[in-house]
Amino acid sequence: MNAQVPFDLAVIGGGVNGAGIARDAAGRGAKVLLLEAGDLAQGTSSASTKLIHGGLRYLEHYEFGLVREALTEREALWRIAPHIIHPLRFVLPWVEGLRPRWLLRLGLFLYDHIGGRKLLPKTRTIDLRRHPAGAPLRGGFSTGFEYSDGWVDDARLVVLNAKDAQEHGAEVRTRTRVTSARREDAVWRIETTGGSFAARALVNAAGPHVIEVEGLIGDAPDYAMRLVRGSHIVVPRLFDHPFAYFFQLPDGRIFFAIPYQTDFTLIGTTDADHTGPLDRIEASAEEIAYLCEGASRYFAQAITPQDVVWSYAGVRPLVSEANGKPEEATRGYRLDLSGESEGAPLLSVYGGKITTHRHLSEEAVDLLKDRLPALSGPSWTGTAPLPGGDFAVDGLEPLKSALGREFPFLTPNQADRIARAYGTRARVWLARDQGRDFGAGLSQAEVDYLVAEEWATTAEDILWRRTKLGLRLNAGEQAELAAYLSS
Repeated sequence: MNAQVPFDLAVIGGGVNGAGIARDAAGRGAKVLLLEAGDLAQGTSSASTKLIHGGLRYLEHYEFGLVREALTEREALWRIAPHIIHPLRFVLPWVEGLRPRWLLRLGLFLYDHIGGRKLLPKTRTIDLRRHPAGAPLRGGFSTGFEYSDGWVDDARLVVLNAKDAQEHGAEVRTRTRVTSARREDAVWRIETTGGSFAARALVNAAGPHVIEVEGLIGDAPDYAMRLVRGSHIVVPRLFDHPFAYFFQLPDGRIFFAIPYQTDFTLIGTTDADHTGPLDRIEASAEEIAYLCEGASRYFAQAITPQDVVWSYAGVRPLVSEANGKPEEATRGYRLDLSGESEGAPLLSVYGGKITTHRHLSEEAVDLLKDRLPALSGPSWTGTAPLPGGDFAVDGLEPLKSALGREFPFLTPNQADRIARAYGTRARVWLARDQGRDFGAGLSQAEVDYLVAEEWATTAEDILWRRTKLGLRLNAGEQAELAAYLSS
């Protein structure tokens, strides 16, 4: 489609909100163009704590509506993506002198009851001296609480939303930076590094870059944004059991310790105002030390910066409504739609979080519906599975077993990784000649599939977003992959 034949909707931003909006709109009948300056999920959407959660700590900031919305979405997302999302039981130790025991129990009671929980088990009080999660902790912890939330492969969630958008007719263009956009003859004329386009409506879902994009298109932002950096560390596995931890710190902050990629533990996150550039976000030495110190308060095994095998950071764009602490800024979102008198519609997305992306997308498309006749279909994303997720929430183990039988060259660990990443779509490339092995079971067939079907172009795209095999391939293997992709 060229600049003379407009799309119905152009979406700027290939993060979770942009991909979600593109998916929803394409499924309702609109001709959609999704534009991303880099790789899908290259920024904030691949730098999360990997959780589908209601936000237990938001209750103490009285964000009951946000928590209810997120809790309602947990099970909806699990149902449509049971390959990349799975339930986790979290253990919250009570610490004398921090939040009182009654307050934690009250918060967890609300957490269990305000979000329509049906499949996930409820909270229970535990004795950490007898519970498996107590064994790796330092002495002195007795009372704890065990509650439910979910884990998600955040970058794959974005890619699968974009893939579903494409399969509903959307055009997805990565590494296509928008340089300008203007209203002309009731459409948006959009200039990019990959050509010119036209669209009857425009969505600015650029995440931390939302204000920057507002400037490119000549629009005045309706909200101030607060950029808050969240940093994470990955260390060798600290515990063997399947539980995750929710820990409190004396400064009032919290952090998680989560089983990660079988052999590792993910620890995070921090909350720090970010004022630097957005092109290369990294965890600072101070943030890494802070997380190590916090973890060492709880685990019997001391954690130091020398133990960190990988660290990453992302900037969360939060709607700024106060000058309080970064961790107190709202995780809610705002949608602003231009008035009809201004011409072609512009919808700007401010804030948001991974757990609420589907509902945000649905609400955004609902707002555009009266202005775009092409959006004729009903809401649909709450029940339609994402690519590869067309099986029951308790069907992951049977799928892994089936893949192991059908493709006996897979080790159990490989079958587990592949089922959790691709679901039923794994068969598409597993049935091919696997070709060379780049290391850790990453085959040429998988790489070729990611390039042809999931917009991967670089080794970083594959090793850190489509998979997390960057934790396992050595420098030489990574160089071989990069050379293959550039050949």
